[in-house]
Amino acid sequence: MKLYSYFRSSAAFRVRIALALKGLPYDYAAVHLVRGEQLQPDYRTLNPDGLVPASEDAGEVLTQSMAIMEYLDETHRQAPLLPGDALARAKVRALAQSIACEIHPLNNLRVLRYLVGPLGVDEAAKNGWYHHWTRSGLESFEHQLLALDAWHRQRGGDAPQTFCFGAAPTLADCCLVPLIFNAQRFAVPLDGLPRTMSAFDACMALPAFQAARPEACPDAQA
Repeated sequence: MKLYSYFRSSAAFRVRIALALKGLPYDYAAVHLVRGEQLQPDYRTLNPDGLVPASEDAGEVLTQSMAIMEYLDETHRQAPLLPGDALARAKVRALAQSIACEIHPLNNLRVLRYLVGPLGVDEAAKNGWYHHWTRSGLESFEHQLLALDAWHRQRGGDAPQTFCFGAAPTLADCCLVPLIFNAQRFAVPLDGLPRTMSAFDACMALPAFQAARPEACPDAQA
């Protein structure tokens, strides 16, 4: 498998985590977003969106991190990223999509570039935008985690919810960790989010999450 990635891309980071959790080897193909390599014709042929990640596996190209991770989960059943029953799977997907579909699209590189480029927003206003949408999204995420903890208790579960959903990482954790990494890079306040940050800390105690972190990527090291 080949993964087209950029070390600071949240979406690519998600897929790197999923691959590491499942112990799957892959070839790393760097696409430098700041230099615009994602907009080159060869890459746009591969991924018309001009985004990362993209993956190639057995001659098939997949785009969009959520689709790639679910494909990996369906084709490699070790270290499942989704629970066994339909209701629990829906709840994990809702957590993951709160980040991937609600928070991240407002704060990715092309949005920030549009703010400071065509819209003429200054650096302070751009950072204010980033802080607002990330912090408000994380506050919502915190409430969702607490509600799910209560839901587990109502169903008779007394085991601690170490990660976002249960005692093992799921799709939600694959999305949460990159979001927190970028929030820290942009100095977004992360106080008052104990359940969220405890899940993040539990993730970062695992070798798979450490192996997937941005500074471990070949293009970061280069």
